[in-house]
Amino acid sequence: MKIYTKTGDKGETSLVAGVRVPKFADRVEAYGTCDEANSQIGLALSLLPESIDWTELREVFHVIQTKLFHVGAELATPEGKKVGWPIGEEDVTFLEGQIDKLDADLPPLTNFVLPGGNPAASAFHVSRTVVRRAERKAVHVATQEQVNQSVVKYLNRLSDYLFVVARHVNKQTATTEQTLHE
Repeated sequence: MKIYTKTGDKGETSLVAGVRVPKFADRVEAYGTCDEANSQIGLALSLLPESIDWTELREVFHVIQTKLFHVGAELATPEGKKVGWPIGEEDVTFLEGQIDKLDADLPPLTNFVLPGGNPAASAFHVSRTVVRRAERKAVHVATQEQVNQSVVKYLNRLSDYLFVVARHVNKQTATTEQTLHE
């Protein structure tokens, strides 16, 4: 199978079930931003220092990156069509459990944290902002067409999780978090 199909050469792409839409369509923007977030998460993972065992974190992100593909599939599926791997409340609950687990080991927030620190933590902060953008785009699509609300919740919790992961990485690497000056 070839990577290129030439079917998009005139500015259109296919949603799930073969519906053709312009490449700038809101659904395409939404699932494309999920793809961008997934790639950014991959970059962040590649920056984790090898001197620390990140096995558990990497296993969690394997699940998350897979689920992000499922989120993209949901956003690429036109109204009235079924998706093969729907995002459900259990996926949102999974993220909440992961947030609570990492957050319990972090110092309480007393001020706004400035994005930065360790290179991997910084990359997780960028991932967070890309996921927030994906969430905004998914919400926009939901104003026009039916969107599984668990998708929007999942993106919201994922951005929260990425914030906590960035803080966790800074803590594990003994990198001081910078906070907002008042």
